[in-house]
Amino acid sequence: MDTRVIKYFLTVAQTNNITRAAQRLHITQPTLSRQIIELEKELGVTLFDRQQRQMALTNEGALFQQRASTILSLVNQTKQELQNTEKELTGVINIGCVVSNVSKLIMKIISNFQKKYPNVKFNLYDGNGDLLRQRLDSRLDDFAVLIEPVEAAKYNFIVLPVHERWGLIVKSSDPLAKKKTITKDDLYKLPLIVPTRNIVRDEISDVLKLDQTKLNVMATNNLPSNAYKLLKTGNYYLLGIEGIVDSFHDPELTFIPFSPHKETGHVLAWRKNTVITPVMEKFLQEFATLAEDQ
Repeated sequence: MDTRVIKYFLTVAQTNNITRAAQRLHITQPTLSRQIIELEKELGVTLFDRQQRQMALTNEGALFQQRASTILSLVNQTKQELQNTEKELTGVINIGCVVSNVSKLIMKIISNFQKKYPNVKFNLYDGNGDLLRQRLDSRLDDFAVLIEPVEAAKYNFIVLPVHERWGLIVKSSDPLAKKKTITKDDLYKLPLIVPTRNIVRDEISDVLKLDQTKLNVMATNNLPSNAYKLLKTGNYYLLGIEGIVDSFHDPELTFIPFSPHKETGHVLAWRKNTVITPVMEKFLQEFATLAEDQ
């Protein structure tokens, strides 16, 4: 499959129109139509619904659009990596990052790295631990900043000097906001939003000696942004890390730590048995040095 044809397909998908796509690509409309038909024959599926006034993607076309974008991105990234020299480091680094206070450190390190190597670009992706691991395993990301624990059998990692307390996030006007700590007995009485990941809920339960069957779980969430609006109603309470409150930048929300104390660390992880490109290797070297200095 020619990457040129993939680019043709993506342009038609973006414009929903053969004529506009041909103009953008600087080729004739019959040539573009023929290339798309040949691509459909090669794949054995219909990519566009031609019954409509516009070139609308079929379900198969939508799936191919996702994969084609990834293929083209990887091809371009690989070309850049192969052309790298020590004198002028270029390329793209894809990093997934959890939403926590660790973001401050990561952004500072990226900024310092780009001052030194301005031709290196970064693609950043926010997500929870499960999504970031999936992206790492699928090679969509080169690195992932994760909350511990991390599967040592699958990943290499650098431990980061950032730790987060676990606790309860409430409205500042709530009577609970006056408490210095939250215990399991407090939690049993509340309508809760809890983390989606079972391993996280189990760890919290182990520390607090908590019976999960007694909790009034109203919702689960994978990213704190999803829970923000519910929290603002004052009818819900969120189990999470302290950095979530900082990410909201909202004085109407308060974090109360758990008792007994529960803290977690962060790591920069990457796949074992993967090819470390020159730009990735240099980033790891700089990252380790900069992280130690914090």
